Amino acid sequence: MEYIIKLVWDDEAQVWIATSDDIPGLVLESGSFDALLERTRYAVPELLELNRPPYHR
Repeated sequence: MEYIIKLVWDDEAQVWIATSDDIPGLVLESGSFDALLERTRYAVPELLELNRPPYHR
C-alpha cells in the first residue's frame, strides 16, 4: 500500500511540516528536514495502527 506524505517548508514559522490526507492525524513539524523525516518514520506506523478498524470475529 502507498501513502502520500507532504513535506513542506513554512517560511513564516521557519519549520518543516509533514501532513497526509492518507494518514489521519499525521501533522508533524520540525526545524530540521532530517529530524522531520525521522519523526515521520516513527509516527506513521503508530498512526496506521491507531486508525485501523477494530477486528471482529
